[in-house]
Amino acid sequence: MKPALELTSVPPWTVTPTLPDADLSGSAWTVVAIGEEAGAVVDTWCVQITAARPNAQVTVHHVGDASAAVAAVDADLTHARVGWRLMVAGPAHECLQVRAHAVRCEVADDEMTFATTEVEQRTVLCVHCDERTGVTAPLEDTIVCNGCERNLLVYYHVSRRQGAHLGFMVDAERPVATA
Repeated sequence: MKPALELTSVPPWTVTPTLPDADLSGSAWTVVAIGEEAGAVVDTWCVQITAARPNAQVTVHHVGDASAAVAAVDADLTHARVGWRLMVAGPAHECLQVRAHAVRCEVADDEMTFATTEVEQRTVLCVHCDERTGVTAPLEDTIVCNGCERNLLVYYHVSRRQGAHLGFMVDAERPVATA
């Protein structure tokens, strides 16, 4: 039986592609597009922000991956003041990595907005060996860990600080066959 998603730590935007409106509550924005598909989302957000606040300070970054997005966020965080907002669009697994970095930098949830262009790819963190495995898999699927080769259940849990879905050995209660 599947749990109600709102009762889990899995953000809804990691399961269904989303396009929320721009957060207009800020006074300065860092807007990040990860990948080409995210460009249209960022353009929409910028139009919304400038329509509501014509003199808004909006810094836009078009990047290729989460590492470049994290670097852009770090650069902008050094100048951030009260009212700064982070808005990120891109594949969910990349957005989770940026979110985890922002959380570790003490950016509050209500200061961040995410839009996802793709939700099939996941990064699964193995609780047994701490290896990260990138896969195309739905929640509740079983994958093989790249590190310890255990069969992992992709569980309804996302680590806010690790930016990954939790995976644990699906058949742990079964005895290990010996030769």
